[in-house]
Amino acid sequence: MAKPTHIAIIMDGNGRWAKARGLPRAAGHRAGVEALRKTVRAAGDMRISWLTVYAFSSENWARPKAEVSDLMGLLKLFIRRDLAELHQSGVKVLVIGDRENLASDIKVLLEEAESLTKANTNMNLVIAFNYGARDEIARAARKLARAAGEGRISLEEVTPDVFETYLDTAAMPDPDLVIRTSGEQRLSNFLLWQAAYSELVFMPCYWPDFDQRKLAEAIDIYSARDRRFGGVAPQDVAL
Repeated sequence: MAKPTHIAIIMDGNGRWAKARGLPRAAGHRAGVEALRKTVRAAGDMRISWLTVYAFSSENWARPKAEVSDLMGLLKLFIRRDLAELHQSGVKVLVIGDRENLASDIKVLLEEAESLTKANTNMNLVIAFNYGARDEIARAARKLARAAGEGRISLEEVTPDVFETYLDTAAMPDPDLVIRTSGEQRLSNFLLWQAAYSELVFMPCYWPDFDQRKLAEAIDIYSARDRRFGGVAPQDVAL
C-alpha cells in the first residue's frame, strides 16, 4: 500500500507523561508542543501532504481553568514561535472547529496563521481547535437547513457528498490514517464523519514521546493493511 496522503493524530497522554515523571500537567503540555514540532517536520520530510492534529476539543473547556489557560498560552506560543518557520517551509495552515465564541486574541492569531500561509503548497497542517465532530456535524446540518429554507438546495439534492461540503473539512481529503497515542483506543469525537474508512493505529507511547521513528512505525502498520472501503480485495473476487 502507498503511504498515506492524509494523517490525522489524536495527541493524547501529556498529563500521564508528566505524572509518571512527578511533573505538573503543564510540563506535559509543553513537552507535547515539542513533539508536535518534531512531528510536523517529520511529516514534511516524508512528503505527507496533509497532517491534521487534534489540538483542543470542544470538551476541553471543562478542564480546570488554570490548565485551559496554560493550553491557550501554548497555542499562542506555538503559532508565534513557529509560524515563520512553517511559512518558510511552505506549510499551509488551516483551522477547523467552531470559532464563533473564541476570545478575540485567539481568533486573530488563527486567522493570521491561515492568511500568511494560504498560498503555500508543500504541506497542509490542519489544526483542530475548539473542535468536536458532533458539533461540526450539527453546525453543518444547521447550514444545510438554512440553505434549504432559503431555496438554495432541495431536499432531494442532499446526498453524503453534498452534506460533506458543509463540514469544516470541505475540500480536504478524508484521513487515510488516524493515529492515537497513549494506548487509548477510541476516537473521542474526532473526525467521526471523515474517518469512516480510515485505518486506525493506536500507539502505546504518550504523545511527548512521539517522534519521527514512531510516525514511521505507524505508517508501516498502515502500509501492511488492506483497505477495501466496504468492498472485497481483488484477489478474493473469484473465490
